[in-house]
Amino acid sequence: MPSDPRLFEQLDPASTVLLTVECQRGVVGPDSALPELADAARKSGALTNVARLVAAAHDAGVQVLHAVAERRPDGRGASHNARLFKAAERLPVQQTIGSTAVRVADPIPVTEDDLVVRRLHGLSPIAGTEVDALLRNVGCRTLIVTGVSANVAVPNAVFDAVNLGYTAVVPADAIAGVPADYTPAMVRNTLALVATVTTTDAVLTCWKRPRRAR
Repeated sequence: MPSDPRLFEQLDPASTVLLTVECQRGVVGPDSALPELADAARKSGALTNVARLVAAAHDAGVQVLHAVAERRPDGRGASHNARLFKAAERLPVQQTIGSTAVRVADPIPVTEDDLVVRRLHGLSPIAGTEVDALLRNVGCRTLIVTGVSANVAVPNAVFDAVNLGYTAVVPADAIAGVPADYTPAMVRNTLALVATVTTTDAVLTCWKRPRRAR
């Protein structure tokens, strides 16, 4: 089946970046600090689809950027102005700098060409980080947002991308949140209003189709 022509144009490898949001061992891995979220990411197939997208991006020459949330052992610089942050401080697994918890989770492949941006504060993988500058420096026009969670960080990333002038694309089967039925509701009622909602297979099809020489 031919892919959507509009999506095909949006996903030009030369101007597309694939963003993985908090796909780290301490969040979606087997020893997650948030086992319910990790379970949702795995059982829904979202984590597997993120891995498929990253592998395909590598093959297609699409820049991959991994956004990781972490904290200093002493907590200095971390945000404390929301219930979410206070709850995170009490979790049995901490996303501490240099620990295995902040490594990109299996089965997502990582290469030396991937960019990794680590943040110590806030809710967004874009606002208050160097992501925007990096995206502009690599010529990004379209940002594919994947990962977790559909509750907080993923919508933050989509809104920030749109506000900064990027076209946001969300493969709905490559994001996850809790409870599981919240994710499709978020996609349908919120993300679809500001982003191009698609599937992992549709993205992969676009990257496999030949493009005309310019």
